Amino acid sequence: MSIRIYGNRELKTLPGLETRPTSARVRQALFNIWQGSILDCRWLDLCTGSGAMGAEALCRGAKSAIGIERSMAACSIIEQNWTKVAGEFQEFHVWRGDVVKRLADLDGQKFDRIYFDPPYAGKIYQLVLEAIDRSELLAIGGELAVEHSPDPNICGLPTALSKLELCRSKNYGNTAISFYQLRKISG
Repeated sequence: MSIRIYGNRELKTLPGLETRPTSARVRQALFNIWQGSILDCRWLDLCTGSGAMGAEALCRGAKSAIGIERSMAACSIIEQNWTKVAGEFQEFHVWRGDVVKRLADLDGQKFDRIYFDPPYAGKIYQLVLEAIDRSELLAIGGELAVEHSPDPNICGLPTALSKLELCRSKNYGNTAISFYQLRKISG
């Protein structure tokens, strides 16, 4: 099974329902929104799946990409996909494991763009967003996009975090994306 991304590049995906690749419509919408901010960015991809979002970021000139995925089979596919699209001066790493635990391994790093796409009914939204909020992974001027069901009862997406604030949400049929930025410090 495969999907196509920016530049008509073909990527592998896992067969079955273990991962759910972000639809072409949602990928295109996100990269249109982030147009002009991907070149030379530091990309973090959480619940990476097939790696399509990180691959797309690399194709559009991201300086680096880190993916965190719990499935060993998916990590192998991501590694293949990112190797296929990464340029000579782009760096990427694929880490296997629990997202919340692996976020602690990124201590001190900053990312310009973070994409988080867990299983919609997985109930890890709060845990991961709180971990990102505590760890200060988002760079100043950076943005976090969270893919989720448009039904707020399914994922329990938090709106109140200490350092991150929800700035907008967009619906694309049965998928929604909510965007977080660092809270502006008043004073």
